[in-house]
Amino acid sequence: MFEIAEYIGIIAFASSGFFVAVRNQLDFLGTLISVFLTALGGGIIRDVAVDKMPYTFTHNAPALTILIVMILLIVFRFNKRDSIENKSFFILSDSIGLISFSITGALIAIEAGLNLTGVLALSFVTAVGGGIIRDVIINEIPFVLKTGFYGTIALLIGLTLYVLNLYEMISYYTLITVFTAGMVLRLIAYYKKWAIPML
Repeated sequence: MFEIAEYIGIIAFASSGFFVAVRNQLDFLGTLISVFLTALGGGIIRDVAVDKMPYTFTHNAPALTILIVMILLIVFRFNKRDSIENKSFFILSDSIGLISFSITGALIAIEAGLNLTGVLALSFVTAVGGGIIRDVIINEIPFVLKTGFYGTIALLIGLTLYVLNLYEMISYYTLITVFTAGMVLRLIAYYKKWAIPML
């Protein structure tokens, strides 16, 4: 279940990182860095936090997956399309990445025996950590700091899985339910423009 969610997240966030790079008119190397950071950055931070060798450093599949996604996006000329970040494909891929990585972060934290704070922290950092690093490097305010409900969804998923684990209810079916509910919430929040009130 972890690997399924992990690779779904990698594919989705690789696409998201590609679109951000295109919007900022990065060259090929810049685009590659944006894609890798978005897709793998949060997972690396997560694994280091629980004293594990980062998954992407011991398996070749994540890097190969990212390269394949990037090549396909270039072949189908997604880099030539205007305002791609406002298109449904970008919103969908970014949402899938957010939910998938929130789940994997929470699962790793639970497996490591962390308390509620640890589960919430790893769920959050896995989902948005790579994007934050990417945005800082390209000199932008991180997206998660401008759109409060985006990060809130990661925290809600972490909380949900922590409670499910307390009652020994984590299974393939409950994870599918959490994933679906998270996707619905994210899409509704985006199109309804939900946000945490600003100070």
